[in-house]
Amino acid sequence: MTATGEAAGGAVTGDGTAPGRAEGPVAATDLLDTLGSAPGGQFGVTHAWTVGLCALFVLVTLAIAVRARRTTRGTVDFYAGGRGFSSAQNGLALTGDYLSAASFLGIAGMISLQGYDGFLYSIGFLMAWLLVLPMAQLVRNTGRFTMADLPAFRMRRMRVRLACTVSTVTVCVFYLVAQMVGAGALVAVLLGLHGGGTFLGMSADHARTGAIVLVGVLMIAYVMYGGMKAATWLQIIKAVLLLAVTGLLTVLVLALFSFDPRALLGEAAGASGHGRAFLEPGLRFGAEVPGDPARTLFNKLDLVSLGLALVLGTVALPHVLIRFYTVPDGRAARTSVNRAITMVGAFYLMTLALGFGAAALVGSERIAAMDPSGNTAVPMLAEELGRLFAGPVGASVLLALVSAVALATILAVVASLTLASSSSVAHDLFGHILMWGRPRESQEVGAARLSACVIGGVAVLLAVQVRDQNVAFLVGLAFAVAAAANLPVIVLTMFWRRFNTRGVEWGVYGGLSATLLLMLLSPVVSGRTDPVTGESLSVLPAWIDIQLFPMENPALLAVPVGFACAVVGSLLSPERDTARFTELRVRSLTGWGADRD
Repeated sequence: MTATGEAAGGAVTGDGTAPGRAEGPVAATDLLDTLGSAPGGQFGVTHAWTVGLCALFVLVTLAIAVRARRTTRGTVDFYAGGRGFSSAQNGLALTGDYLSAASFLGIAGMISLQGYDGFLYSIGFLMAWLLVLPMAQLVRNTGRFTMADLPAFRMRRMRVRLACTVSTVTVCVFYLVAQMVGAGALVAVLLGLHGGGTFLGMSADHARTGAIVLVGVLMIAYVMYGGMKAATWLQIIKAVLLLAVTGLLTVLVLALFSFDPRALLGEAAGASGHGRAFLEPGLRFGAEVPGDPARTLFNKLDLVSLGLALVLGTVALPHVLIRFYTVPDGRAARTSVNRAITMVGAFYLMTLALGFGAAALVGSERIAAMDPSGNTAVPMLAEELGRLFAGPVGASVLLALVSAVALATILAVVASLTLASSSSVAHDLFGHILMWGRPRESQEVGAARLSACVIGGVAVLLAVQVRDQNVAFLVGLAFAVAAAANLPVIVLTMFWRRFNTRGVEWGVYGGLSATLLLMLLSPVVSGRTDPVTGESLSVLPAWIDIQLFPMENPALLAVPVGFACAVVGSLLSPERDTARFTELRVRSLTGWGADRD
């Protein structure tokens, strides 16, 4: 998640039991009850503080977007921020892209409920960056603005750019819809409407719809007015706020236990209801089903598949890839990833204190009663810490601060996703296919702004239509598509001399099709029901059962399919261009010629 971590850019996990919930990275759709601790679900002091802080964030970032418009003239400015960001700034922006609201709330929530097993997600999200690091410099030295620039450097075929555009837009739209539905749910709670109340005559359903539309309008405004410059500063501000709030909560938790981690862990284990098992593996992952060895095996394979999607998908997320183009050279790109690893690592270490602190101070039972996925843990912890240190006023202020940061992170993530998809449509589809690679810069930037409107509008319409559904699986699907469709193209372009146009097409469309088909046939979509009530625990109604694939995460099968399709497609085509591959290798390793773009 996320990032997505959110990152991934942004992601958290569901518990595998809610309707349509995948055991994997999900968006903020599980945040419906995040602030559910407000009395009676009515609008009160805490909500007023939250709305005020959110409004302040929006006003500041809109001012930055308007200011960025004045210096955004050509394609380099719009797509890459003029390549003028330092490695420190880009490191913060990468951190902001990856750490979403779902990462902030969800991972700590999992730790508060599953203890050691919850922390495995933190390790998985952090490990993904060890693969991002060696790719950063190669990508920056080779490409210009989008993922399609990498294979297109070797294969000057329009079909290559079309395939990459299809994959990029698919990943981004899946991610966008999930984030926007989550934003609608979160805003309904911020306004105190989750308990059936009203605000200015609006019901919870109307508030969710209005919030989705508002988030859509804001993300379009950020991209249209400021392009990459506005999106980068938005991510920098969001990352600073997120790290600051997380650090504050961590210090307060540790202060209550005299900065003794052993005391914190002991109290958390005692309050969890699991005892010492809370601090050991086995509460969640690889669960054994007595008398069903097949189900036990698939549970273990599902965990491996989830890890594969998180680690490999992060490397190929479009909004992460385009971030490497905002710095002056490949060395700065590599340095920015090093800085991002440091900050992301610090964040995930702090989630340990937040998760175990929530278990110790709030109690796992209370957290699970509010939300079985644990996404209420951090807000409930903030409220408890505020009360302990500063009374009711402190509780209201700290809870509002956490809630405002959570909503701000959603805005930042959707802006980056919109920019990544609109850049691909404008640069690859319009600039190189429709205009045969000879558009004027003003035309291409105009197409990018129009694309942002269209993609944003489509995402809003889709999010409004599914606002009452659990679309958590869409983020897991986005990671899986990135790993199965994008990653084979990136890796084989860089390292295989025989790779060619047909290999790109087969790899993208094969990986994309395999991922979508396996997800459609998985228990996430149909075939999973409550054994007591018979109610559907999947996306489709209980009377529809098309489940053929027993796992919720398709990456374990889809990623090999994507690579196999790319390899077979290349071998079946006579196309070869050894000279271009040699030039690509020299450029990717040395940066020679990259300064001309």
